[in-house]
This record gives sequence, structure tokens and C-alpha cells, in this order.
Amino acid sequence: MSADGMRAPAPPGPVGSQPGAPLAGGSLCSPGRCRPWGACVVFAVCTPCSVSLAGGGWAPPKGDGAGEELLSPISVPAPVLGAPPVSAGGAAACPPAALVARPLTGGTRSDWFCCPPVCAAARRTPRSLAALGIVSSDWLGWRRVRSSRLGREVKMAAAAALAADEAERARGRRAALSFATIAVVLGLPLWWKTTETYRAALPYADIDELGQQPVRLVVPMAVVFGPGSVPRDLPRPLPFRDVQEMEISVNVRASVTSRYEMHYRSTTAREEAALAAVTAREADAALHPLQDTTMGSLTMYVVPETSSLLPQGINVYVGKHRSALVRAGGSLAALQARLREVTQVMSFTASSIAAALSDRVPSGQLSPDARRYLKSSLGYEITFSLLNPDPKSHTVDWDIEGAVNRYVKPVLDKLSLVANFSVDSQILYYAVLGVTPRYDKESSSFLLSAHSLPHVINPVEARLGSSAASLYPVLNFLLYVPERSHSPLYIQDKDGAPVSTNAFHSPRWGGIMVYNVEAPASPQASLPLHVDVDMARVMEVFLAQLRLLFGLSREEVPPEFLLENPGNEGLADWELDHLLWAHTVENIATVSTTLTSLAQLLDKIGNIVIKDDVASEVYRAVASVQSAVTKLSLGHLHAAFQASKEAVTSSERAFFDPSLLHLLYFPDDQKFAIYIPLFLPMAVPILLSLAKIVRETRLRKKEPTKMD
Repeated sequence: MSADGMRAPAPPGPVGSQPGAPLAGGSLCSPGRCRPWGACVVFAVCTPCSVSLAGGGWAPPKGDGAGEELLSPISVPAPVLGAPPVSAGGAAACPPAALVARPLTGGTRSDWFCCPPVCAAARRTPRSLAALGIVSSDWLGWRRVRSSRLGREVKMAAAAALAADEAERARGRRAALSFATIAVVLGLPLWWKTTETYRAALPYADIDELGQQPVRLVVPMAVVFGPGSVPRDLPRPLPFRDVQEMEISVNVRASVTSRYEMHYRSTTAREEAALAAVTAREADAALHPLQDTTMGSLTMYVVPETSSLLPQGINVYVGKHRSALVRAGGSLAALQARLREVTQVMSFTASSIAAALSDRVPSGQLSPDARRYLKSSLGYEITFSLLNPDPKSHTVDWDIEGAVNRYVKPVLDKLSLVANFSVDSQILYYAVLGVTPRYDKESSSFLLSAHSLPHVINPVEARLGSSAASLYPVLNFLLYVPERSHSPLYIQDKDGAPVSTNAFHSPRWGGIMVYNVEAPASPQASLPLHVDVDMARVMEVFLAQLRLLFGLSREEVPPEFLLENPGNEGLADWELDHLLWAHTVENIATVSTTLTSLAQLLDKIGNIVIKDDVASEVYRAVASVQSAVTKLSLGHLHAAFQASKEAVTSSERAFFDPSLLHLLYFPDDQKFAIYIPLFLPMAVPILLSLAKIVRETRLRKKEPTKMD
């Protein structure tokens, strides 16, 4: 339609389009659909008529898309094509007019096409086509009339195409951003949550403070003055209290302080009656029901310097319980010096605390016997073994069951507060010491020197087999009956003198006793000889060795001290307290070391699972250690020891929990090797799309927007 509402006149037909005109240059066009020329956009037309060239027919295509719409009425004249169009029946039938369609997006006015698609007039302007006689001048005038409307249509089509392309790009950007958002917001947290290692929280700060926590050992002590024993230089009248503190240097980090809370008072009437006994042993037995029996507490009864209760030359008598008789000494300073020595014997000394903390104390500060004592443990196994290397010559009979019940069981019952004990026995035949003894002509006996004793244990221990499946330390006590060819056999000390007990002990292992058999009176005596072992003599030696293994030696007592024999119990009450003091301090140090090692292990290997039960054991161990330290500062020895045992139990359970085996978990490099082939192919397209979006956004910001 024109601007005045009238229909625009039909464009004149192209030059030479009459029917029957001859076609020339048929090679210029070939059958096919209308297509763009190269990269140009077509302004071409296909006539709607069905024609056929000489030699074959063809049908012009109908517009089925934006790239195949009809544009302008171009008809190829006969002189150009060189052959007349013919209808399907053989007659020429090609109408002179053609249909007009919208221009294609991106096309230029110099792009022209014919139908068939390849034409000599391609990529020529309308004026050049008129000059070649392909179109007429009238047609060019009609084209100028339509050019303004055609230009608007071209711009509209181009804008629509650009809008469609921009919409497609925006859709791609949204898709890429959606995938990236889903992967980051949903995928990564889900993967992280499903693959993370569960690690319960642990009290790392409290564990670190355990090694630096000061320990205060408080000993409640009552000093009771008998008639005529009160020093004249007392600072104030009785009763009164006094405190004495002494620091035990262990190492730089840990400090142990001993605090003696002393209560000075006079004796009661019943105590005076008990002190009127004839001997110190009778007085100690009479005073026992009247004194404080709390573990860790001590009671010192001060008697006059001229008292007959104590033998001549003895200033201190230590009974079987938690009391002692002390001579006054004339002055308060002399009395306090004696009381200090008594408290160290009956409670603890600096050397015993250092031995308990031997793992933390430098080797130069330890005494030679510091590492000889048994380490604190929740249980011990005691094995009594009879070694008979020559059963053809000796038939040895020992009543080990009766001896254990008579001599060992009372001691173990008292030590049951410290640990659990189990006892077993065995007889080994043809078990030799592994060391050939030296024959001494002067004494007509065989001797084992002190330097050869360490070589005795290894061959014998290989035959014992008691420690192979044991969870606790094993104490071995061996009774060796020498073979006939090496009898009698004696053990020498370092000075070459024979040992009276004919036995020796190995620190933290046990002891060996050689039991010689008397030679028969007649050489023609029948073999094997029957031997009955004196179990009282044997058990006396073994119990002494057991005391040495636990650090209960009485050899370091000053000479003016008299210690009462504990009797059949084998252990005095104050000796039990001495053991509890040392083991409580050692348990606290052991728990601190165990938890520190566990915390360092879990901090170093981050992919170890920390279960809730493991964390609860750690928390329980820390709380028990703190409770033990508090109980010690209050003077409650038994409660402190029980808390330390619970701390050891919980710390060992946490440390040896099967779930903490680091070999069950993959290191980080193996995780990367597993996940990279899975996530890399998915992540690369997303990352590239995001990079392209960022690049296009930067370019869009740099280029100004063009407004038409």
C-alpha cells in the first residue's frame, strides 16, 4: 500500500521476459533452492512459476523461513539465460511478475540473487543489472518508490534478529549461572557434608594445662606432746597449728610442693595411759585405736628425752600403723628436724617423687635406683616358676599354693588398693640358666659372679612365656635348683662376697633364687633324690624382692630410726601410704602425657574420626585428673588416688580406641586423586561459561550503548 491508501502499481516486468523468448547462457543458472551467496544475505527473488530448463525441469521453492523469503521481482531475460522457459507440458509459461518479500537480516543492497540460485547478476547493484539489460529502468523507478519502506523493514528485521540473538545469549548466561549456583550453593555443601570426617570436640586447652598444672601434696599431721616433753621455746601455748611447705623441683614445666599441716596439742588421758606401756610395740598397739586412721595422715607422739619406751640410741620408733614415737630433742628446732625426717620416711621424699616422675626428670637429677621401681599400673601378674634342669637327679616338691595363701595373699590384699593382682605358678624342666658357673677349688663350689647375672635372665625368660599374652606388667620369681654337676651354686656380689640370700633381683622384672640341694651322704644313693623346698625361707626372699620392686626399701632409713616389722602382712600402713603418694603423682603425670600425645596425634592427622565415646573418655580423664589434683591439695590421699586411677583408665581407653587407627583413613593426596576425575569434567564447562560471562560483561561496560 502507498501513502495515500492506493495500491502501488505493479512493477514492470523485466526486459525480455516475453514467452517464447530464447534462453541463452543456460550454464549460468542451475536447478536448486534459493540460497545466500557466500556470507552475504540475499535480496533475491524466486518466481512462483514452475518452469523447466531445456533438458530438465525445476520448481522454484516457496518461502519456508527467514532465510528463504522472496524479495524483489527479478526475471532473467532471454538473452541472458539463452533458452525459452517451457511449462510442464512443453509450452512456454512463465508470468512476467514476481512476488516481493522482506529483506533478510544482515543483507546489503548490493546482494542480489536469481532463481535458479546461481546467476551472473549476483553481488551487483541494480544499476549494474540495468546496464546489463537484466532489469529495466522502469523497474528501477519503482524500486526507488519502495526503498524507504524497504529500509524500515530491513532495520526492523535487523533489530528483531539482534533482539533474538541477545535473548539467546541471555538465556545461555542464565543457564550457566544457574548451573554454577546449583553447584556452589547445593552441590559443594552436600558433597562437603557427606564426605566430611566427624570429629567431636576435645578440651585441647585443658589438656595443654595439665602438664603445667602445679601439684600440692598436703600431709595432715598431728604432733601430740606427752607429759614432760613440751619444749620451752614453743611460740605459743598448746594447741596451735603450723604449716611447713617445701618445693620439690622436678622440671621447668611441672612443680610439686609438699605442705605439712601440723596440729600441735597435748595428749589425752587415754593416750597418756597408752604411753605408759613398757615397750614401744605395746604403746603403738594401744595408741592405734585412738589415732586418726585416714590414709595420708600421720600422728607423732613426742616423749621425753629420757623415756624408756625407746631403746638406747634410738630417737624415733615407727610402728606398723600411721604413728611414731619421737624423742623431744630439747628444743623446738631439734624436734622439727626429727619430725621432718619422720614425715619423709612415712609419706614421701623428693627422691620418691622424682622416681615417680622419672619420664619428666632429666637423667642427671635421678638417683641410681629411680628407674628400678615398677611403673604404676592398673594391674600386675605375679608368676612363680620352679626351674629343675636335672629332673633325673632331683625330684623337687614345693607347696606353692599353700605358700601363696600363707605369705603372699596378705600382702596382696593390702596392695589391692594400689592395683589388681593375679598369681600363677609353673614348673619348667631342663631349663638352665644359660651361663656356665665358675668352679672354686677352695670352697669346692660353683660361683656366679655379679657381672654374669644379667646374662642369666634372657635365656630363662625365653622359656617362661608368661608375658607374651599379658596386658599388665609381669613379675617373675624363679626358684632355681642347680643340676647335680653344678652343685652347690652360690651367687657373689660386686665385691666377690657370697650373697646371704643366694638370690638377686632385676629391676622391673623380678628375682631369681638359687636353692641348693644337700649332697647325699652315700655316693650309692638312688636317683632321683627327693627334695622338699622350705617355702618359708623362699617366700621371705621373694617378698623382700617384691618390696624392692615397688620401691619400699628400708635401707635408706637413718640409723637412729627403729622400724617395726610389719609381720605377716608384709606391709605397714604408712608404707601403703608411701606407695599411694608416689603412684598418685605418677598417674597424674601419665594421664597428662597420654592426653597430650593423643591431642597432638589428632591435630596432626586431620582425617581421623573422633567419636563421641572417645571424646567422652577424654573429658572424663581430664575431669578425673583435675579432681585428683584438688583432692591432693585437700589432703585426701585415698580419694585422689582413686580419681587418678579413673583418669588412667579413661585416657588409656581413649588412646587405644580402634577407631583412632590412622591406617584406616586415606591421606589428602589420595582424596584428590579420587575426586578430580569426577568433578573436573563437570567443573570445566561451568568455569569456562563463567569466564565468558565475565568477559562479555566487561566489554559491555566499556562499549557505549547506541540509541537509534
